[in-house]
Amino acid sequence: MQNVVEVEQGRAAADGRPSVGPTYRSAFARDGFPPPVPGLESCYDIFRMAVEKYPDNRMLGHREIVDGKAGAYVWKTYKEVFGLATKIGNSIRSHGLAKGSRCGIYGANCPEWFITMEACNAHGIYCVPLYDTLGAGAVEFILCHAEVEIAFTEEKKIEQIFKTFPKSTEFLKTIVSFGRVTQQQKEEASKYGLEIYSWDEFLSLAGDQEFDLPVKTKADICTIMYTSGTTGDPKGVLISNASIVSIIAGVDHLLNCVNEQLEQTDVYMSYLPLAHIFDRVVEELFMFHGASIGFWRGDVKLLVEDIGVLKPTILCAVPRVLDRIFSGLQAKISSGGFIKSTLFNLAYKFKQYRMMKGAKHNEAAAICDKVVFSKVKEGLGGNVRVILSGAAPLATHVEEYLRVVTCAHVLQGYGLTETCAGSFVSLPNQMCMIGTVGPPVPNIDVRLESVPEMDYDALATRPRGEICIKGETLFSGYYKREDLTKDVLVDGWFHTGDIGEWQPDGSMKIIDRKKNIFKLSQGEYVAVENLENIYGLVSAIDSIWVYGNSFESFLVAVVNPNKEALENWAAANGISGDFEALCENPKAKEYILGELSKVGKDKKLKGFEFIKSVHLEPVPFDMDRDLITPTYKKKRPQLLKYYQGIIDNMYTSAK
Repeated sequence: MQNVVEVEQGRAAADGRPSVGPTYRSAFARDGFPPPVPGLESCYDIFRMAVEKYPDNRMLGHREIVDGKAGAYVWKTYKEVFGLATKIGNSIRSHGLAKGSRCGIYGANCPEWFITMEACNAHGIYCVPLYDTLGAGAVEFILCHAEVEIAFTEEKKIEQIFKTFPKSTEFLKTIVSFGRVTQQQKEEASKYGLEIYSWDEFLSLAGDQEFDLPVKTKADICTIMYTSGTTGDPKGVLISNASIVSIIAGVDHLLNCVNEQLEQTDVYMSYLPLAHIFDRVVEELFMFHGASIGFWRGDVKLLVEDIGVLKPTILCAVPRVLDRIFSGLQAKISSGGFIKSTLFNLAYKFKQYRMMKGAKHNEAAAICDKVVFSKVKEGLGGNVRVILSGAAPLATHVEEYLRVVTCAHVLQGYGLTETCAGSFVSLPNQMCMIGTVGPPVPNIDVRLESVPEMDYDALATRPRGEICIKGETLFSGYYKREDLTKDVLVDGWFHTGDIGEWQPDGSMKIIDRKKNIFKLSQGEYVAVENLENIYGLVSAIDSIWVYGNSFESFLVAVVNPNKEALENWAAANGISGDFEALCENPKAKEYILGELSKVGKDKKLKGFEFIKSVHLEPVPFDMDRDLITPTYKKKRPQLLKYYQGIIDNMYTSAK
């Protein structure tokens, strides 16, 4: 395994504990983990040092709205942002908060979100992101559980905060709007003894008062990030300064090793929620290098336009966004006429062949890039050199396609809030890593632990088991939940709950989830996530939820078909009707079942792993109906509740 080095041997099962495979770390950490940056003790130091080094660089940008139209990006420099963060910090302190107090931040990414976070970092106040996509009641739960005393919020979310009254007012005393505040809102807040301010009012609240910054250590908690468990209440993940400072050093070292260093000229598009660790860490890394962060307008339909104006160099995305880009490109090519689409497909096949043979993406087919693929690149602003996908698995065909046509490195990563985001990431120009999340980042140790009940053996010739991670990047525990912390942190090893398989080159492939296993009536175990990954290879579908009742002997599924693929199939077969009508058509169901069966046969699935009946759902699984988490993981209990009637009908009619 050339991309990792073994640092400890595996051991057999003993004392009721399962066997574990060898411990590996990145080959880039062969001589030890990258040393910490001198003077970098806390998240605040990342900001402070960047301001000292790059005071006049553009730091935070947003699009100015003039007469209802979005114009160019306007920028605040590092020095200007520092001045605002200092004022906000003093105003927070003038309200009696001190080191260890909790400050909530609620709303879409914007400069004010970032400035508030830095004010918290400066004074050692825990930053607690709030977000309603965790489901109804989550904002109230977090405000009360974290004992939040002051909440900063997007203007349009003020009413959501009011809905948490009177419960949250036990702790919450102050609300600050990122925009304006109405007289009515002031009256409503004062009924509960709260003060509410507009951003501009709060900025000057402390006047000339200045507060000394407390001493901050690596062990201090910097943020409590609540994660959306697929069941139960959100869990508050305690993240220390050490975790973030350590991941910055590791990722930075990795980028240097693969010759993709971040520069102060780099530009980042901030649209993935800052309430999640993935975006938060990337933005910290950009700041560390004095680079620029531009914010979207908060509307996914306008995202591509924002990208076109900002012209970012690095784009982070979740698979759902990349799937959209993929479908958009496919539609454009097929509507471009025979000659254009033939030319595109020939260029694609040639470049893909060259890349598979080991050519670097920018050298594989320079003429094709210039004549054909440059248009795709321009569609993403023209400057994107790295696209990083995380939070959920990216379909293999989408990953391969984008690697060829975007003229950028498309890298897939894996990590959790508990591991402070990126723990694995695939390497540039390594086509063999498609479908994997690459080797570990160079500041963690990784090993697999066998899961005998699922037949995963970490000591087999093809090592498979639960991914366990050790290192400075790990979280400090779940807030007020010692019991849950003990379940997952054993002897310093964090148990992720994800099943991985080491590849011969040292990269990791996520193949299953430990808990997502159920038994059919004939006693056969079904690893459902593995099946969904296999069926997800069908290009005619966008998403699939596979279900098996333990009183039945076969599987059924709810499928989101790909609109374009289904409409093309219907046109070719003389079937009329809009997308919704096609989803109801029995022939369409037969077609999708046939496609699923083809992949099942191709992947040599066992008989009981084949799907016997499908329901075609035109509306994608979404957060509005509480069917997926903010990181697009399926909420299986909620899916079952929502589709129970349909599932019952499928079982009845399939017998």
